[in-house]
Amino acid sequence: MAGKKKPKKRRRKAGGSGCPCGSGRAYGACCGRFHGGEEPPDAEALMRSRFAAFARGEYEYLWRTLHPEHADRSEPKAEWIAGAKETTAPLSYRRLRVLGTDGPDEEGIARVLFHAVVGRRGRDVSFAELSRFAHDGDGWRYLDGIPLPNRALPKPIDALDIAAFVALVARLEASTAG
Repeated sequence: MAGKKKPKKRRRKAGGSGCPCGSGRAYGACCGRFHGGEEPPDAEALMRSRFAAFARGEYEYLWRTLHPEHADRSEPKAEWIAGAKETTAPLSYRRLRVLGTDGPDEEGIARVLFHAVVGRRGRDVSFAELSRFAHDGDGWRYLDGIPLPNRALPKPIDALDIAAFVALVARLEASTAG
């Protein structure tokens, strides 16, 4: 077998044999259809499909679903994709839990609080994030988010909701400001 290279192992796909987003459905019937061009119907579906896109290396989709006002949109697409590939290459996306959703509010902003179980070269780099999404006329798009690492989160994480997360962020910001 000299000269034959082993195929490069792809990141572990979250959600077992189903969709990486953890819905329990098959990838093609879940996030795969969004990665293929269909628009997610709401902010939660977009957030789930973006997690699945990170897990599967669907960088074109990740770029497409950034809101035009997202800071990364100021970077050329090819550079952003190359940077995203490099940054996420050592990551393993293991599980996603949606902890809360709200909106859209009067400004059209919807929020999704989620917990992502992620590994990096054997280390746990899991986090929770409160993400904001807005519709750009074509579909829901990722505006921005506030992430917190696992070590900053209360236990059990499943008890965390949007109001508690916002209060936790405010407490952490106040403790570092003084």
